[in-house]
Amino acid sequence: MNPKNIIGLLLFFFLFFGEIAMTFSFKQESNRNIPTSEVTPLSFKLTNEMSSSKLTFPIDSVFNDFLSREQIKGASVAISKNGKLIFAKGFGFANEEDSIKAGPKYLFRIASVSKLITAVTIMKLYEEGRIDLDDKVFGPNGILNDSIFLHYADNRVEDITVRDLLRHTGGWNGKKSDPLFNSLYIANKMNIKPPATLDDIICYQLGEKLYYAPGSKYSYSNFGYTLLGKIIEKTTGMSYEDYVQFAVLHPLGIYDMHIGHSFFEERFPNEVKYYELGKPDKCYVYDGSGKLVPVTYGGNNIELLGAAGGWVASAPELLKLIISIDGFESKADILSDESIEMMTPSKKNKGNTIGWRGTDGYGTWWRTGTLAGTSALIMRHNNEIDWVVLLNTSTKNRSRIHNEISRTMFKALRSVKEWPDFDLFNYAAMN
Repeated sequence: MNPKNIIGLLLFFFLFFGEIAMTFSFKQESNRNIPTSEVTPLSFKLTNEMSSSKLTFPIDSVFNDFLSREQIKGASVAISKNGKLIFAKGFGFANEEDSIKAGPKYLFRIASVSKLITAVTIMKLYEEGRIDLDDKVFGPNGILNDSIFLHYADNRVEDITVRDLLRHTGGWNGKKSDPLFNSLYIANKMNIKPPATLDDIICYQLGEKLYYAPGSKYSYSNFGYTLLGKIIEKTTGMSYEDYVQFAVLHPLGIYDMHIGHSFFEERFPNEVKYYELGKPDKCYVYDGSGKLVPVTYGGNNIELLGAAGGWVASAPELLKLIISIDGFESKADILSDESIEMMTPSKKNKGNTIGWRGTDGYGTWWRTGTLAGTSALIMRHNNEIDWVVLLNTSTKNRSRIHNEISRTMFKALRSVKEWPDFDLFNYAAMN
């Protein structure tokens, strides 16, 4: 063959396969939908001053009093009406020692509000026909049919469905034990080197008897929601966090919500510092190193909590997600009316909601979250007002903090006689 023809042929193959490789690489990157550093989250474009108007000034007074009364270091508040962000402001300190004031861009651990994010993702997969809510979770024909999960002490686990996990009716007793907060103990029991992985936790739980027949009784279960995260990974072939960002958050323009980290030095640059009132409780760090640490930093494995309680978010971006699933026509929802109704039955209850913590039968839905050093509360009202409150401090009486937050917000809302007629989301998007 003529040398020129050989060179030409080689050049053709180089260009042809090079173009395929480039196309494949581009498609992979597009499918990941991970933003570049040039994407600035909307929350970074919001400042406290943007919500400092005469109309909303009473809110400042109410929340400053609340922080003082409850000895809370810092808070972030976001309010929407008719799908518009009309208030986004921080109170107190994101980091008191460094005199960093709280503001809309700061990330907070949102604890069990993470379950709502997981539930929304499952419902999207359900709408796409990739998951059925009556699919079995375990057993040879279950979604999680990996060989390591086919050994269990109670055959009733084969009856657990995706719907059971969503509604906390999987058969575990959340009040008796919570494996996600006992991972060090489980690692020791299984004779494995800490930290225990989620697969380790699942195998351990499968070796225990269920407390109830699946579907028969409501019992709040963090473990069940981490299984939903595992199901998302098995169904999509992506990590839980990556898929939620790709399929739910990024399409909404939400770019600064992540699975958080356990230790102070691992926090995100714009993440608040977490506080406990008084002398912080100490415990052995979850990684097995034997160190005594504050519960807020190393006592809990935030990454392990993941789908059940591991997300960090700013109040405005979290509210943007809530607006997209609130069932109001002012902004298009990312779920169908049928799915939203399934998640929030119209009757007053806690047992049949999906993702949400409860409904009151009058169009109010709420979701709570609590961990050492943080509390979160989101609420949707029938008058098209949605709101988010995030705190970076554990109060003296954690059991009542969500009631205090709701009372404070109701007082704040009543104090506003006229709402501003603008949308801070639009302002942020244009600047």
